[in-house]
Amino acid sequence: MAQHDMNIANQSFPSFRTDLNNALSALNTMHSGTSRPSGAAVGTMWLDTTNSGSNSLEIKFFDGSDDITFATVNTSANTINFSDAATDVVGDTTPQLGGNLDTNSFNIQFDDAHGIHDDSDNEQLVFQKTSSAVNYLEITNQATGSNPSLSANGSDTNVGLEFSTKGTGAIKFNDLAYIPQQALTSSSNAVAWDTQAKPNAYHLTTENTTFAAPTNSVEGSFICLEINYNGSHTIAFNTAFEFAASTAPTFTSTDGKTDILVFRYNGSVWQEVGRTLNLSES
Repeated sequence: MAQHDMNIANQSFPSFRTDLNNALSALNTMHSGTSRPSGAAVGTMWLDTTNSGSNSLEIKFFDGSDDITFATVNTSANTINFSDAATDVVGDTTPQLGGNLDTNSFNIQFDDAHGIHDDSDNEQLVFQKTSSAVNYLEITNQATGSNPSLSANGSDTNVGLEFSTKGTGAIKFNDLAYIPQQALTSSSNAVAWDTQAKPNAYHLTTENTTFAAPTNSVEGSFICLEINYNGSHTIAFNTAFEFAASTAPTFTSTDGKTDILVFRYNGSVWQEVGRTLNLSES
């Protein structure tokens, strides 16, 4: 710690040398001390060591009347916290980026019910917090020819995705919304059907077969089935399917023909809600 009034008086050489060395020492230690150096002028920067015992040093700027804290040095963490609003986001109530924000493999954290506003300070995206959350959304961009995706992920084995509106609002699709059709195959004269994975399904017959009781059924959900006959194969259904008037239709079972069925799950059985039989296979 060294301070000096930065005034070299006329004096004998030994005293002059001592006075000069003291002035240089003050410069070399940035006028460190617990109070402003006596020789401070407008523009003098000095190091306040008042809180050095707490591993904190303050770099101060003297404007002629006040000492303005320029930065705080944490000598334990070896970090500097600038107090100027241009470099300290905490002190700047309207910070602006001069380039892209790179998170450098870290995350951006939001308090509950906070998020992103537009340039008129209107809410645009608000994040709601759930304690001990383990499931989350993933947004993935894609290259030319592929669609970006929004998906659910997390530590649970099965993670769904929920959409909800406020009040009487509705979910609107400006373009075609569809559930991709997926194939069901038979083995040992039986068809297994995971309705969660394949709600819109088709089956190309290869043998006489029976549709087993579906798995992963969800009350209130709908499923659709297209049966393409690749031969005169017979079709039957497990009792988990209930047909109109409790009677299964006479399926076409003719090569080159198609039957289409729609069911709704009531929590116990899949109830038929629509059928179109004996269509030409295109």
